[in-house]
Amino acid sequence: MKTQEHNKKRVCVIGAGAAGMMCAVFAAKSGADVTLFEKNTSQKHFLSEEYFDNAYMGKKLLITGKGRCNVTNNCDEDTFLKNVPVNPKFLYAALHEFSTADTIEFFESGGCELKTERGNRVFPKSDKALDILRVLKDRIRQYGVKVINRAVAEIGTADGEFKSVTDSSGNVYEFDAACICTGGISYPVTGSTGDGYRFAENTGHNIKTPKASLVPLTSDDALCADCQGLSLKNVTVSAVDSKKKKKVYSALGEMLFTHFGVSGPVILSASSVITGIVKERPVRLSIDLKPAITDEQLDERILRDFSKEQNKAFKNSLDELLPKKLIPVIVMQSGIKPEKKVNEVTREERQRLVKLLKNFEMTITSTRGFNEAIITQGGVNVKEINPSTMESKLVKNIYFAGEVIDVDAVTGGFNLQVAWSTAYAAASHIQ
Repeated sequence: MKTQEHNKKRVCVIGAGAAGMMCAVFAAKSGADVTLFEKNTSQKHFLSEEYFDNAYMGKKLLITGKGRCNVTNNCDEDTFLKNVPVNPKFLYAALHEFSTADTIEFFESGGCELKTERGNRVFPKSDKALDILRVLKDRIRQYGVKVINRAVAEIGTADGEFKSVTDSSGNVYEFDAACICTGGISYPVTGSTGDGYRFAENTGHNIKTPKASLVPLTSDDALCADCQGLSLKNVTVSAVDSKKKKKVYSALGEMLFTHFGVSGPVILSASSVITGIVKERPVRLSIDLKPAITDEQLDERILRDFSKEQNKAFKNSLDELLPKKLIPVIVMQSGIKPEKKVNEVTREERQRLVKLLKNFEMTITSTRGFNEAIITQGGVNVKEINPSTMESKLVKNIYFAGEVIDVDAVTGGFNLQVAWSTAYAAASHIQ
């Protein structure tokens, strides 16, 4: 008669990022014998690395949220799914099973106090991503997950079922199930080099073409270089498909001008919607510099500013209205002569200025590359994955979780929640 230990399901999790660690924790907690493969090697021993064979887990996790780790978004399911532009319906079951509230409880019960900031973004109170990683590593240790610090080279299948993995040294390990949590190809320095796509393709799955997402946008317009380094807060950014003349994105937030184009939170979120479009044709980006007031109110504000010093040249009259670096660009685009006295500016010219401030445009021609992308858009086709269990519909006992799946969201903690929820779903249904 087999012992209870021998009756345990043998599970391997490939990739010790956010999804992989969470999957390993819950699979082990439910009674499985779990082995976690991580190819990154750590040279730092800041977290008792000795019990993890020196594997560098959570490398990308440590740099999320500029090192603070925006662990989730404290919102309801409907709001959450509205922030998932790619395949939101696929997440219904997983998010319901492991919600944002469950994520908060998981980390706080592990000793990491959290706080909710603007936009319902959730961070550790310490502002240290390391504290999120510590909870995951402590739970991995608690539930007896074995960590092997080697890359997986190949996944073995037979008769439509998963059988084994082969590591980079040629060692073959037999398991009952595998969960692929290798991420995408964004930030390849963190280990996200597309391994999961290769595993999926080699086992018969289709991959939606990977694209850089949550990534800065490039523009050839001179105004970007002229405004380089300028940060704008509380502006509304809208994106219009130049071919279909259709608005595809609009949101209030913060943005930054760079030498190559634009970046910042609201721009990164916009990229998740337009990255596919801009591969084929330019996208018009419109910035409402004064979204809190109407055109009429803005006109009245300009009139008040003009009336204060009527003999000022137009180019010197906008100091209270606009950031200094933006003024020369606005003056040039307004078509109003820079030296013209403000008391000579016509109503027509003033209205033209209003329209410019409410619709400051540029052309987006492309995105930056995977080296600067926060996430990867694309991945394993969701039609080939059971949305309730994350098990492959094509190969029994192969599961997927996290960024390797063709699901992605905007900034604000949503993508990490996708990792937590899909990982939990996979771990809970590995049988």
